[in-house]
Amino acid sequence: MPSLEAEMDGPTRRRREVLAELSKIGPCLPGSLVSHTRTCNTPGCHCHDDPSARHGPYLAWTRKVGGKTVSKVLSEEQFSRYRAWADNTRRLHELVAELEQLGAAAMAEAEGWPVPPPPPPDARRARRGGGRRAG
Repeated sequence: MPSLEAEMDGPTRRRREVLAELSKIGPCLPGSLVSHTRTCNTPGCHCHDDPSARHGPYLAWTRKVGGKTVSKVLSEEQFSRYRAWADNTRRLHELVAELEQLGAAAMAEAEGWPVPPPPPPDARRARRGGGRRAG
């Protein structure tokens, strides 16, 4: 006798897999963990002439609160400790987007519509500017 999993179609099976993975995600951290360097305001400082000699790196957790950017300076140890949390948030968003696409495809199929293409990646999360980022 075939198993229930074998009887499910691909999208139904994938939806169950996504939901199972969502249930295993650990703590999540909103915003981003960032590392950046800076030049100072001291005339003649070496940081103005050599980009590799800038001050830093400065580590921070940055997020939006009430429409305003809020940052908290982190130690190396804190940055390392919370990186996994930021990675969990990124994976959470990827899984939710996949679940939404599976729902849109199922609706389109049920209504006889063409399956909509998946949305482009979130531009905010795709940016990889001048520093380390996690989230």
